[in-house]
Amino acid sequence: MQEVTFHNTLSRKAEPIVPTKGNVVGMYCCGPTVYAQAHIGNFRTFLNQDVMRRVLQTAGYKVIHVRNLTDVDDKTIARSIEEGRPLIEFTEHWTEVFHKDCDRFNMLAPQIEPKATAHIQEQIKMIEDLIERGHAYASEDGSVYFSVSSFDGYGKLSRIKDRELLTDATPNDEDKGAVDADEYSRDSAADFVMWKSRKPTDGDVYWESPWGEGRPGWHLECSAMAMKYLANNLDIHSGGVDLTFPHHENEIAQSECSCGHQKQFFKYWIHAAHLLVDNAKMSKSLNNFFTVDDIEAKGYAPVVLRYALTSGHYRQTINFNADSLVAAQSALVKLRKFSDEILTAAGLKRSAVFKEINKGKHLHDDWGQFADAWQKLSHDMNIPGALGGIFTAMKSKPGAEAVVPFHKLIFALGYDLDQVVIGKSKVEAPKEIKAIAQKRWEAKQAKDWGAADALRDELAAAGWKALDGKDGFVLEKV
Repeated sequence: MQEVTFHNTLSRKAEPIVPTKGNVVGMYCCGPTVYAQAHIGNFRTFLNQDVMRRVLQTAGYKVIHVRNLTDVDDKTIARSIEEGRPLIEFTEHWTEVFHKDCDRFNMLAPQIEPKATAHIQEQIKMIEDLIERGHAYASEDGSVYFSVSSFDGYGKLSRIKDRELLTDATPNDEDKGAVDADEYSRDSAADFVMWKSRKPTDGDVYWESPWGEGRPGWHLECSAMAMKYLANNLDIHSGGVDLTFPHHENEIAQSECSCGHQKQFFKYWIHAAHLLVDNAKMSKSLNNFFTVDDIEAKGYAPVVLRYALTSGHYRQTINFNADSLVAAQSALVKLRKFSDEILTAAGLKRSAVFKEINKGKHLHDDWGQFADAWQKLSHDMNIPGALGGIFTAMKSKPGAEAVVPFHKLIFALGYDLDQVVIGKSKVEAPKEIKAIAQKRWEAKQAKDWGAADALRDELAAAGWKALDGKDGFVLEKV
């Protein structure tokens, strides 16, 4: 095995991964809430988790990958009722969509993908244990809350106690300060809900419990399922940085308290930073909300989007725009051409090489001229540094000896080079369309939003769309 390090949010420093058991790494990743198609911001996190697993495997570790599916919460219930579909039917549809998108991105499927609704009894049992140990209490309406003040370690992940504590909700006097929502956006020291009593807005979505009809709160599912499937391999827990508080903080509290503080709930907490689109948070109102379908409709293969979403460091916010796709396409063409050249020199096929690498047949092979790239990738998953190392090594014109180290890096990064189309040409825009687009760009720079919108509509009516970058725009045929 080769050393792999990641930045641990819990310790605030980069640490080498040392599994609890031998060379087996237990990795729990917070998955999607299946109420709509995942957007590219969601996939930035999921793709970085995929690279994380691939890097560990490339280093010689066996990874037990668990990724949950949140198929019951406020959003899934509200959307399923709105569409008049049973919850299970509704969430299964969006789960299937998610899996198809993962396949398009060439993501490795987790060995275990538990659903919240399939683990209700495990969640009820954890609540019972917490009540018995004095860490949770039932309210008059049958909801159950975790008592934050009962856990001295609360805040050790997010450092919440180092900041001003605010609360989002003030229900009845008995439960003053308790937060009933599945998610809440502000820092809060309030007790959080573990079991939500049945309400009219829940429709027929409920389960029987010792406290009456209801359903689990959002934070509970990950604790119960992680403890069930990784009880002896609580190594890595990963998710977006927005989950650090309250979701992951609450997971630690309820998990460690449920076992009497006899077990640490995961040693390494690894978080991915946000994605911006055109320097703004993604929003449908800003017309910068994209899915993989949207990007593919612009003529870019999913591998191009994968490159664009992962080429920045996972702990740093990246800005996605039209330039990102153009740069990704260009870089991938170079990687594809180089792969073709060295495979031809070695008389090998790409699929056969990747098959061997996936089986771990080249774990101890020399990295050769690509040693620097691997060193960057294996130390806090520095993908920008690794890509720099790859392109530098390519300039030395290596031959057949580069097949294994180069393709091990491509495997770790997850690029499906067969998706890369070389020599693809775009439709040239007519002069009059370019003129309209230029006027729109100038209107945007002058902050004349009304004129810019009118010109955008004129382009759309003619069958064209301008994709704005930092220093200009790219025209695409709709």
